Amino acid sequence: MAMSPSPYGSDDGGYRPMAEINVTPLVDVMLVLLVIFMVTAPLMMVGVPVQLPKTSAAKVSQTSRPVVVSINREGKVFLREEEIAQDTLLGRLAALKKETPDAPVYVRADRTIPYGRVMEAMGVVTQAGFARVSLIAEGASAPPAK
Repeated sequence: MAMSPSPYGSDDGGYRPMAEINVTPLVDVMLVLLVIFMVTAPLMMVGVPVQLPKTSAAKVSQTSRPVVVSINREGKVFLREEEIAQDTLLGRLAALKKETPDAPVYVRADRTIPYGRVMEAMGVVTQAGFARVSLIAEGASAPPAK
């Protein structure tokens, strides 16, 4: 037990017990534990490397060919590789939905096309009944090394 001198003086020599908790060691230990967990947590997320066995079973069938709606720089609409008029897009997409109801739809547009135009194309795709619609973009290039 720690002792501190009494400012008032007392019969036991001027010292009385100090009633304070020193939290510095507790904080030090907690900071060390925090650093340990911060370093080890990402290591625990890595999968276990295994060598999978070989099999002669047939491969799982891939989903059907995706439906790609593209808008080029001039604003022309393409369904897959075929140019199509904007007013016939909904009918063609509905026909494709009947043929392959689980097909994913990718919307591609030139970067200079206004955002509203891209949203119109996505609206037509969802009107046709497709639930899985994705936007296609290029990956960002790495910044040049200094």
